Amino acid sequence: MRCGKQTHFSSRGLCGSGHVSPKEPPARHGPRVVPQSPTHSEHVMNDCTTCQGIAGLSYAACVPLAKSMSSILTRKLLWRRSFVTATHPRHAFRKDSINSSVQHVAYAVRGEIPLKAAEYEKRLRLGDKLPFDSIVWTNIGNPQQQPMLGQEPITFWRQVAALTEYPQLLDMPASVRNSVFPSDVQERARELLKAFGSVGAYTGSKGVPLVRQHVSDFLQQRDGYAENIENIYLTAGASSGIFALLQILMRPNRDGLLIPMPQYPLYSASTALLNLTALTYRLDPQQHWEPSVADIKAKIDEARSKGIEPRVIVVINPGNPTGACMTRAEVVDIIKLAHRESLAIFADEVYQENTYKKERPFVPFRRVLMDLQNSPDAVEREMGSAVELVSFHSTSKGMVGECGRRGGFFVLNNMDAEVEAEINKVVSMSLCPPTQGQIGVDLMVRPPKPDEPSYGLWRHQIDTIYHTLQSRSQLIADNLNRLPGIYAEPAMGALYVLPRVHLPKSVSDRARQLGKKVDELYCLELLDETGICVVPGSGFSYEPEVLEDGSTYSCFRITVLAKETQAMVDRFMRFHRAFMEEHPLEPRS
Repeated sequence: MRCGKQTHFSSRGLCGSGHVSPKEPPARHGPRVVPQSPTHSEHVMNDCTTCQGIAGLSYAACVPLAKSMSSILTRKLLWRRSFVTATHPRHAFRKDSINSSVQHVAYAVRGEIPLKAAEYEKRLRLGDKLPFDSIVWTNIGNPQQQPMLGQEPITFWRQVAALTEYPQLLDMPASVRNSVFPSDVQERARELLKAFGSVGAYTGSKGVPLVRQHVSDFLQQRDGYAENIENIYLTAGASSGIFALLQILMRPNRDGLLIPMPQYPLYSASTALLNLTALTYRLDPQQHWEPSVADIKAKIDEARSKGIEPRVIVVINPGNPTGACMTRAEVVDIIKLAHRESLAIFADEVYQENTYKKERPFVPFRRVLMDLQNSPDAVEREMGSAVELVSFHSTSKGMVGECGRRGGFFVLNNMDAEVEAEINKVVSMSLCPPTQGQIGVDLMVRPPKPDEPSYGLWRHQIDTIYHTLQSRSQLIADNLNRLPGIYAEPAMGALYVLPRVHLPKSVSDRARQLGKKVDELYCLELLDETGICVVPGSGFSYEPEVLEDGSTYSCFRITVLAKETQAMVDRFMRFHRAFMEEHPLEPRS
């Protein structure tokens, strides 16, 4: 390519002919080769883009400047810019030079399908015509997500948060202040501000002592046993506490983490990133997703035979993505197993307020452990005093759904004092959990009392949300069970339904041709046709079950949070019927 006398600038390069010079892709490794005595045309051929922004000037400034400068000066400036670029690598990091463990991390609830849904949503905003007019986000438990979910926040929460965020509101004339904020809201805000000083200041690494004391009071009310506040750690949601403790307690390339299957992908992603071994134990879909102690024991023995030491068993109760609630007998069985096998227990209990079946209430692991610790039976007392338990809770779920505030806590039971000291040391590196998250924890564990002004509205909002979630869960299950090839058990708890879908061999064959898993293909086509974003079971480590005839039992997780649940279900039912007409199941012999 040659450059004429007239200089033309574009966003892609410099070309005297007035045409944009094509930009060659940069070399993957090493600096670019720069001519020793560059001419204008040689420079353009190397990299026309370097003309843009001469000496750091904007495009608009470059044009008149370039026209007024002599060709010699122009060449010098361009050569100088090229030299600087050439002597420094373009990137300090490349995919092959970062932590290799990152490449093994997968997080399906925000993976390929949600990313594709986000692109569709962007196209809809730009006016593109798609087979649907909105994205229905049923991939993640995010109750207040706008606009298709949009759960209303609890008024008491937001009023207290407003006053702690802007304390000057408490100095307004009483007549004005009292017309907006009930007296108990003002009292709570003053109490918290006294404890925090300012929500813009650091707190202690474990969180504010007042809030931790209220957590202890909550545990006493829930379990019948108070807790030393030094064993209570406030966190930025449950996830941050889980990941931090895995970093502290588990040894890379040596230790195994027992994870339920299906599981919340935080655990499999964490094991990949931390170079731990994920030991998945099966939850039985035919038995309300109950864990099998025999299967867990088999996984432990297999791991030890390979030189892997199982250290922690994760239990999610109520279950995510299963929606199952464990019985007390099942909890006792897990504690007994942990005692025999020298395992610690991580009890992920963030959905403890989300239980919908009276016959399956939430049973806290801590309560059962403390019961055993105080048992008249010596064997049980020893067990209750020996098994290490970490239990987690969060403000993101329940009825409040304050996901973005990042509030939560974990409680240590029976942890070695020297290990606790190491936990304290590492926790202090993050300085403190978010202050508004800590305030959220206080509001979660200490709601308005029946004799306080805010109680009536708070009670109404909590009950409304609870019954809405319960009815949506039942509605989704009832409707999906009317469809061919689908079985959906109504959730006992949590925010999800996990339907199983029987798909013919032809779908598996097509998925294989496209390099997809069969459940991924189903969920992708559901998104493409309806705008409904769900997560395939394989995203929760639950791989499709292949039958003798080549058909599969797959599953997917769908939240019960959509405001227009019936409309969403109608979309889904139309899709599934059409899908099964296109891919009919062969009659079973």
